[in-house]
Amino acid sequence: MSAPNESLQNRVLVALRSLILSGEFNPGERLTEVSLAEKLNVSRTPVRLALATLEREGLTESNATGGYVMRGVTPREIEDAITIRGTLEGLAARMVAEQGPSRRLLADMKQCLAEGDELLSQPHGATLDDYTLYTEINDRLHALILEGAQSEVLERTMAHVLCMPFAAPSALVSGPATEHQGIRWLIIAHHQHHALVEAIEQGQSGRAQAIAEEHVNIARENIQSILANPEIAKKFIPVIRLQQPARDQDFVRSMRGTRSAKSSF
Repeated sequence: MSAPNESLQNRVLVALRSLILSGEFNPGERLTEVSLAEKLNVSRTPVRLALATLEREGLTESNATGGYVMRGVTPREIEDAITIRGTLEGLAARMVAEQGPSRRLLADMKQCLAEGDELLSQPHGATLDDYTLYTEINDRLHALILEGAQSEVLERTMAHVLCMPFAAPSALVSGPATEHQGIRWLIIAHHQHHALVEAIEQGQSGRAQAIAEEHVNIARENIQSILANPEIAKKFIPVIRLQQPARDQDFVRSMRGTRSAKSSF
């Protein structure tokens, strides 16, 4: 796939994910390629690829006819997915720091940092294009660290985890509770990207692991902010079944009362 097509695919993915998170569709609703392509003014091919990616993220699921429908998930599933990804990414960062990154890996990671610096230095506020670009940068950096760990077992395990709802590194990048929070979280996330790459470069394995594990808290804080207000939750995360069993209601209350020390993707 050419670079322009990759960019279009990412734009469609971000746009479709944003529609889902903003309440455009209801759990169980059928998602057709034709209607979505018309809504986004694109061909069916990038929509088809986006729906497949969203299925891996746990936002959609395939049905018996080969199409896709919206999937309903619980807050517990989201929290578990975020926590598990953070643990695995912490392990990957530790392994890269202990082994020592190659010159190529270090250069590629620093290129991601430079691109993020340039993006966040723009005077305008965050737009869909900005979120799309940051999604690409964010995904690339996370993939580089996982690749740098040189562990097929870790890669297979992470691939399985990324099929969980909202587990993908950029699953919530385009769905902040408010525009102001979205910009703030982008800045915090990128600051931690710098700290993470620095720790890896200096061989500080324990620090690298701690930063990577802390790094997922932006997604956790995002979810907490949204769940703190049921009306906002209905708007931004309609895939969550709001009529949870008692244990899930207790879990939501516990999330509302939790204050994160720091936040990042």
